[in-house]
Amino acid sequence: MKSMLLSAIVALALTACATTTSPTGRRQVVGGVSQQQLDQLGAQSFAETKAKEKVSGNGKQNAYVQCVVNALVAQLPPQWRSTRWETALFVDDEPNAFALPGGKVGVNTGIFSVAKNQDQLAAVLGHEIGHVISRHHEERITRQLGAQAGLGVLGALAGAAYGNGAASAVDQLGGMTAQTIFLLPGSRVQESEADVVGQRLMAEAGFNPAQAVGLWQNMMAASGSRSPQWLSTHPDPANRIRELQRDAPALEPVYQQARRAGRTPHCG
Repeated sequence: MKSMLLSAIVALALTACATTTSPTGRRQVVGGVSQQQLDQLGAQSFAETKAKEKVSGNGKQNAYVQCVVNALVAQLPPQWRSTRWETALFVDDEPNAFALPGGKVGVNTGIFSVAKNQDQLAAVLGHEIGHVISRHHEERITRQLGAQAGLGVLGALAGAAYGNGAASAVDQLGGMTAQTIFLLPGSRVQESEADVVGQRLMAEAGFNPAQAVGLWQNMMAASGSRSPQWLSTHPDPANRIRELQRDAPALEPVYQQARRAGRTPHCG
């Protein structure tokens, strides 16, 4: 009875999820949380980060970042363009940036060490915004909820048959398996997809898509040693650069059309 009840709970949770298509045509399973919940989580996380980290008061750098974000947001689909996007610049030497559901964008001052011009900064921020509009946060939460529910069922069944020790072992082994085989490969797929979506977005906004290659070359030079690809949440840098190089020529007409339409950002 206990195992049947757990199975029913998992089945009920899965029926609440939905299959959709990402901006690149990839099949996604989402629906583990609502958009309202996602936006609330994004706002909460952003507020906590601003409270914990030092926010830059450098007016020129803040205006620079805001200019690039505004140019990118102007090219988003209507549902995302209507969001009230908020940007914060943090005093941190780590070259990093992020975007969260609810239209929150965080940028470390260290990003300027690798993003040498406005086009390269647009490559970073286009990639991060690409995660949001591709619903990657929702997808990951839905996957994690599914993985946890599945492990709970296996643990309960093992415990009923072989005792608490077996249940604990299944939970530990299952968690490791989900992390290395299920969750992380999904994250690499998302990172590659965000590259594709972000590079197109920057071209549509009037930023040179070829500059995405230079950005990741700079990132690779700054990163030094890193974990093997199969244990990483990010694609191998060399593979990432090759894919960006491959896609840049096809985006050149998009970029030129944007420039002819008057989308010529002058951010810095």
